[in-house]
Amino acid sequence: MNHSVSVGTYPERGVWPQLRRVWRVAGVVLYLLWGFVLAFFLGAFWSPYRPVVLKAKQRWCRRFLRILGVELTVTGSRVETPVFLVSNHVSWLDIPVIASQRHLYFLSKAEVGAWPLIGMLARAMGTLFIKRGSGESVRVAQEIAGRLKRGHTVLVFPEGTTTDGTGLRRFFPQLFDAPLLAQVPVQPLAIRYLDSMGAADQSLAFIGDDEFHHHMWSILLRRKIRVRLHFCEPLDGEGMNRKALCSLAYERLEGQLKVQR
Repeated sequence: MNHSVSVGTYPERGVWPQLRRVWRVAGVVLYLLWGFVLAFFLGAFWSPYRPVVLKAKQRWCRRFLRILGVELTVTGSRVETPVFLVSNHVSWLDIPVIASQRHLYFLSKAEVGAWPLIGMLARAMGTLFIKRGSGESVRVAQEIAGRLKRGHTVLVFPEGTTTDGTGLRRFFPQLFDAPLLAQVPVQPLAIRYLDSMGAADQSLAFIGDDEFHHHMWSILLRRKIRVRLHFCEPLDGEGMNRKALCSLAYERLEGQLKVQR
């Protein structure tokens, strides 16, 4: 599978790019508000697991990417049955990019739940939250396993943080108990943001002390954002423990990121 959806290269200078950014700011704010209204009328705040909510979430993410000017290329074959997805993590933009491709739920850091509008929409999307360093991994792994057993797909970012997109940090293995408990496959995803030369665009990374509104402001100045998403071959964890499965997923994802360079 290989298709494109459209996002851009470097920020432009001058009056017209600034006017375009102001126009996009208005569009993004209105679209976020529309997402809130839509979630309310679909009952997503009370029941985010219904098929109609899942379909609406996917459509909403696709249109959001178009507003931002994202050009998305997708390769590989996704697992259509319930699956435990693991991806490298570069930006908050990873979430709508991946959610535009299939019905799923996310595990996110607890801080996202406090972001204005975004946090409320995340809850309406059935997002799971974890407070980093809190020792909640056992409980969260069991909660993820429960969703997988009910036929849902869940995505986690096992690095536990974002990177600049040029490498892969070590994976935390605790959450890999979830696919073993639910007896579902693991499918790694490789996501890369590209500059005009096809190299990793580090300026799109959301890392360190970056704040959401500052990062969004810089993105809105871009005419196009290029993203490549690859669905790797799935892994069967039968007979493995969580550390072995985690290590195998890391190797699979690291290998794919090297191929994409």
